[in-house]
Amino acid sequence: MYKFLFLMFLSLLMISCDSDADVGEFLVGADYLAIKNKVISIDTVTVEVSTIKLDSLVTSGASRILVGNYDDPIFGKVKADSYFQVSTTAFNLYSQNSDTDATGYVFDSIAMILRYDDYYYADTTKVQTLNIHRVIKKFKPNVNDASFYNNSSLNYDDPSLGTITYKPKPIGRDSINIKVDNEFGMELFNKLKNNEITTSSEFTEYLKGFVLKSSTNASAGIIGFNMLSVLRLYYSKGTGDTEDTYKKDFTILDVSKQFNAISSDRAGTLIQDLPLSKMNLSSLYTGNAGFIQSGTGIVCRVDFPNIKQLKYLSEKGAIVDAKLIMKPVKNSYSEMFPLPEKLSVYVVDKLNRIKATLTNSSGENSVAILNNTNDEFDESVNYELSLGSFLQKEMLKESDSKSGLLFTLPTLSKIVDRVALGDQTNKENKMKLQIYYITY
Repeated sequence: MYKFLFLMFLSLLMISCDSDADVGEFLVGADYLAIKNKVISIDTVTVEVSTIKLDSLVTSGASRILVGNYDDPIFGKVKADSYFQVSTTAFNLYSQNSDTDATGYVFDSIAMILRYDDYYYADTTKVQTLNIHRVIKKFKPNVNDASFYNNSSLNYDDPSLGTITYKPKPIGRDSINIKVDNEFGMELFNKLKNNEITTSSEFTEYLKGFVLKSSTNASAGIIGFNMLSVLRLYYSKGTGDTEDTYKKDFTILDVSKQFNAISSDRAGTLIQDLPLSKMNLSSLYTGNAGFIQSGTGIVCRVDFPNIKQLKYLSEKGAIVDAKLIMKPVKNSYSEMFPLPEKLSVYVVDKLNRIKATLTNSSGENSVAILNNTNDEFDESVNYELSLGSFLQKEMLKESDSKSGLLFTLPTLSKIVDRVALGDQTNKENKMKLQIYYITY
């Protein structure tokens, strides 16, 4: 019976076994020190790849203003708008001056100063146009929790309070300065001067917040700005022949209320018809590739449907190691679209619900690491993941339930990096699973 099952399994999976010359010592604890064990190398177990679109991602509290847009040849048109509130700890004009009376102060100008945080994606050589709009709805999530998501939005005034057309320089410069409408600035100045606003709640009732939007028509890039960005009010006071100038900053005091609305238009792409998050779109329908993109909630799932059959190889046997080698699709990455250094990995059920972070036999989190050794044809560029412990558990599982692996980028909410991975049938970028199985 055992021989029949063994031969049937070999025929079904076309397993390749090492020759006798390749069999060596493998030690399994002190009881097996003197025993010669046969190690079988298996490289033809079925690997299924699919792409999933998560319902939403929490983007509030990410500590990054993300704004811009670009056309991605694989992922479609990607756009990021950012919503945030500003406030101050003192609601008067003379708090930072020696005076205790606002009489004589006059309004000069007002500006939004956005400070780069060194993150950028796509083409920063293109000119971009950013607009500031005033939010007219309270910063309150539309759902029953305290978070905002990549698909969240708030009502805002259509007329722009300020516009800048600029060429981003996220590396080498510290900020950009957007001149804000003087009428708005004068109104804010007078409310502070006349003590019409004296508390934080009164201030946020008057100025609920801002949304920063890109109105660039052409493909450009997405730029990150940090939480040190401020709304700056400039004013002065004349005394005789001299004039003293002052400034008052309104900062992002509540980081949890800042969020990025990140969207994508995938029309015309291989992944334009992604289903709901409980369903998968097989790589058979997406050019033999799986896709991952932060910000928009696109993730890749990998399954091993026949892994339980390995237990029929031997009365006593175990998976001692396994390596999953995943190759990025050729020509899908470049200096403009760089490959992420790592991929996070989660164990999920059949409905794509995350059950745990993938760990190794020592309980440490496992990640897929990029091997980016340069060669002429990019043959050695791949991600490698050790998953022997996971496959051993799946092989021995008594129930009929099967778990899969979900691949994402380590950062989900404040970047738009992406990667496309070839599946097991992809001729140029074939995904490979190498299993080492010991019989004893």
